[in-house]
Amino acid sequence: MCQSQVLRKRTVKLMGSRFDITIVAETKESAEAYIDTTIAEITRIENLISDWKQDTQISEVNRNAGIKPVKVDKEVFDLAERALQLSKITDGAFDISFAAMDRIWKFDGSMTAMPTEEAIKKSVEKVGYQNIILNKEEQTIFLQKEGMKIGFGALGEGYAADRVREMMIAKGINAGIVNGSGDMNTWGSQPDGKPWTVGITNPIDKNKTFAIIPLKESAVVTSGSYEKFVMFNGKRYAHIINPKTGYPASGLCSVTIFGTSAEMANGLSTSIMVLGKDEGLKLLKQFPDLRCIMVTDKGKIFSTDNIDVKKYKL
Repeated sequence: MCQSQVLRKRTVKLMGSRFDITIVAETKESAEAYIDTTIAEITRIENLISDWKQDTQISEVNRNAGIKPVKVDKEVFDLAERALQLSKITDGAFDISFAAMDRIWKFDGSMTAMPTEEAIKKSVEKVGYQNIILNKEEQTIFLQKEGMKIGFGALGEGYAADRVREMMIAKGINAGIVNGSGDMNTWGSQPDGKPWTVGITNPIDKNKTFAIIPLKESAVVTSGSYEKFVMFNGKRYAHIINPKTGYPASGLCSVTIFGTSAEMANGLSTSIMVLGKDEGLKLLKQFPDLRCIMVTDKGKIFSTDNIDVKKYKL
């Protein structure tokens, strides 16, 4: 890439999260204009799939839970289909219907005791991807149980990051980064020709980075519990909840996945936080193209065989 390339960066709030958008282009003006295009595309996706905006197709699906199937755009249907597939392959460690879960765990310091077993059980009674009926011919989504809800959560941010990357490459923008609160997709390289890199936070001391990794694939996503967790009886409970049991994930405090799709990396990183190290590594065997680094609650580092963390350690 020639030296005359200009890098522009902007931080905005989209999809209820922080998005950092970086574009490398010929001029400042064109880079800023492409950032505007990127923001418009992410906003368009948010207006289709948000489950907290009342006028979106997903809110319409949720309002009709237990009543009738709702016809949606192909883009929304395809995303729901992929999310349902992910729910199946992770055996519900990821569940697109988690949106109906009662928020009984608080990670803002206000919790003084564990919720009762009964309350935990009740919190997930409306959750269950098995009760979602997708009709491909009619392009409809039907939630069979009244009170059910679906939501894409961070999966939607990953999808938006993937879409923007495709869109920018199609427009001839050879390099950039879209980072939706940790769901990151990159393409090309920095203006000086060096690869984009990502720092992996040390979950035991979150102000430090334990490795800097060059991005040879495009996407990287970290799910971590080092900022939001509670401690009861000496055990650490993460803010990522197991949608099957209602109990917070424990055992791992960070999972980073490298791959070509931020959507896929997000779904799997969250699932692995729930599944734990052994089951997580087993699941990843189905995806030989993905690389993964995990850090346990005790600060031990594990990874898939295709990434040598020692090589990148600081």
